[in-house]
Amino acid sequence: MAETSMPADTKEPEITREEILILQDKNFNSNNVCVVSGAGTGIGRATAIAAAVNKLMTVGLDINEEEGNKTQKMARELGGQMIFIKTELTRDEDIENAIQEAAKIGTIKYLANIAGIQHIDSVDNFPMEKYDLMQRLMLRAPFYLSKLAIGHMKKSADGLGVIGNMASVHAHICTKNKPVYNITKFGLKALSQSISAEGEGKIRSFTLSTGFVKTPLALNQIDAQAEQRGITAEEVVRDVMMGTSRIKEMMAPIEVANLFVFGFSCFARYLVGGDLLFDGGMVLTY
Repeated sequence: MAETSMPADTKEPEITREEILILQDKNFNSNNVCVVSGAGTGIGRATAIAAAVNKLMTVGLDINEEEGNKTQKMARELGGQMIFIKTELTRDEDIENAIQEAAKIGTIKYLANIAGIQHIDSVDNFPMEKYDLMQRLMLRAPFYLSKLAIGHMKKSADGLGVIGNMASVHAHICTKNKPVYNITKFGLKALSQSISAEGEGKIRSFTLSTGFVKTPLALNQIDAQAEQRGITAEEVVRDVMMGTSRIKEMMAPIEVANLFVFGFSCFARYLVGGDLLFDGGMVLTY
């Protein structure tokens, strides 16, 4: 994207320890493992760092080894414990290996399904190979990671576990030119509710639905949106992304990560199949 066309506040921010929500929870300790997919950038990176700073042994998964190792370094520099495992989430054997390795270093108690990609096109122009890729990465992988993680959670001493799924404002309302993204986000709400329905109050799941966040996934779609809609990149940010939000600034990734920390914690024990809607008023006000 052209630097000159973008507002100054649309850069992905740095993460400092002072911005991280740190909670006192007896289960937030280095014997318990938090697995985070999409840990190489954006919300996944921030969530891995926040979990690590909250004393959880964090295992970050991503296809991008360089960025994943960078996240690991950042987490350790902020005082957390984290390992990174290069994982291609469209490959079952990679997912199985990641969970197996995570289980070797502690008890898997938390899973954050965050990894995602974007493709901008209308339904009639959408490439089916992109449809298949997005479905596999953004619905099948979270399902399989959850399936495997639940087995370990059930075998733990107290049988407890929490799975957080990164949904979106587009799990509530649909925009044009993002049909498969919309579909996968609605699907993650159903996954969270299904896990919770079967969890008997011991294994619970929730979704997070945010508006636009300062991540590569959001920022890198601006030019494509501008081209599809025949407007400028600045107009995309002002009118399309933030137009119906009462807060005219994108969220920072760490703000979303803090919601995962809360959702995982003992303070959210009644968050069972629910959705944390933090969207600046996009869905419920007009």
